[in-house]
Amino acid sequence: MQRRRFLRAAGLAAAGSTLAAPAIAQSSPSIKWRLTSSFPPSLETLHGGAKVFADAAREASDGRIDITVHPPGEIAGAVEALDAVKDGRADLAQTALNYWWGVEPALVFATGAPFGMNARQHNAFNQRGGGADLVNETLADHNVMALLAGNTGCEMGGWFRNEIKSVADLKGLKFRISGIAGKILQRLGVEPTAVARGDIVSSLQSGALGAAAWVSPVDDEKLDLVKVAPNYYYPGWQQPGMAVHIAINLAKWNDLPKGYKAMLRQAADIANTDMQAAYDALNPPAVRRLVEAGARLKAFPADVLEALWQATDEVYAQTARENAKFERMRDAYLAYRNDQYLWWQVAEYPYDNFVIRQRAKG
Repeated sequence: MQRRRFLRAAGLAAAGSTLAAPAIAQSSPSIKWRLTSSFPPSLETLHGGAKVFADAAREASDGRIDITVHPPGEIAGAVEALDAVKDGRADLAQTALNYWWGVEPALVFATGAPFGMNARQHNAFNQRGGGADLVNETLADHNVMALLAGNTGCEMGGWFRNEIKSVADLKGLKFRISGIAGKILQRLGVEPTAVARGDIVSSLQSGALGAAAWVSPVDDEKLDLVKVAPNYYYPGWQQPGMAVHIAINLAKWNDLPKGYKAMLRQAADIANTDMQAAYDALNPPAVRRLVEAGARLKAFPADVLEALWQATDEVYAQTARENAKFERMRDAYLAYRNDQYLWWQVAEYPYDNFVIRQRAKG
């Protein structure tokens, strides 16, 4: 009930203080849109973000904005959500924009780049650092625009059958990982391997895979990976915060009344805040349960992270030489990251580190 009251209050505020709800109902059209999600309902926290967005838009508009949420496969496949918005099969999509890495490499930085910013920093870049403008300039050529609408926070590095003690242990490793992270790992001898979600456990069990990255503890425990690959590595260097977007057909967005655009922006903001809060709330008990079930939490060795950092820099440089949009986004993104970590070094990290050490003392 509290969430419903909050959604209604926030939505009415976004519509503008000079318009009362009855005026909106009398003068605004009804729209019925279909949203295709890249995330199955079993990933409740991710998929749930689309429902939070749709509910917020519906309540703010007194039902005039009616968005139905469809799981992957009903309208488009998980990685085809942006294509569906582009060609009009869907009005909106809830997706990770880096799924379009092969179409627009620059969108890596829209979602969460290897050794990039954490969730808070990414929000700042999006809202105050020009990130949203750069993303939408990239998408405009494809008749799409996007609103930031969620973040998982820092993900885990993956589940491994065997321990990773040095860079040498990565050579020949068949790793279920995709996108630019797979390209980076190839430089260290890893073999990125495409495996469907439903086949991850059996592939690890048979040895067809040596490792697999999924998301975070609350999502990972649903796959029961602990039984076949108990070494659970951190941090998720490949995705220090996965930003989720609501992508909207640009022509349809441009046709909306200003008040509707404001309500959709507010709905996306609500979904963004809610998803991050959900992951922060659900991951601590999930990681405890995983450890109790046999997961062995391990930090990547320093030399492995350093090798990955160097490989990431090389892949970024090579891609920038080949793609001007990528170069522009990379330069803006990394400059902002570096400024953010200057501040983190001064206040955030020393405070967090102190509290963590005090907690360890009991």
